[in-house]
Amino acid sequence: MEQEKIGFSSEKRADNDNRMSQSMKPQPNVVQPKQASFGQRWGEARLTKTATFWYWLASLVLVLVVGFNWGGWMTTGSAAKLATTAANDAVVQRLAPICVMQFQQDPTKDQKLTELKALNSYQQSDYVVKQGWATMPGETKPDGKVASACLKLLTQIN
Repeated sequence: MEQEKIGFSSEKRADNDNRMSQSMKPQPNVVQPKQASFGQRWGEARLTKTATFWYWLASLVLVLVVGFNWGGWMTTGSAAKLATTAANDAVVQRLAPICVMQFQQDPTKDQKLTELKALNSYQQSDYVVKQGWATMPGETKPDGKVASACLKLLTQIN
């Protein structure tokens, strides 16, 4: 038998096979490179101009939707309507006590209050207008909103 040579395996190979066996391969002391961190990979990422544009546009739309729906933003037209409504409501609230004072000056106020409370709710506002209590001093015609606010105050009177 042949004596085994050091560094060769006992496998039978062809004469032209110059591969080394697995057991005889030198194991180099190679350090595996560390995987790049997320921050390093993020820093190396580059977006195209098209992608950057679409991300920017999507972000803008998202900010506008959130701002106008939940952020309290409003357009100039909406703000003007809101201010006009608030001003009109404030005027009505200030004129309603004048309507009640005009009711208080009526000599038959107790009888008219009883008649007012006996009417249906949709007829009560018309009753206040017909009595002239909703007509403010210096004006010629009554205001329906003042009549409604006055009615709320008059129904609280015992």
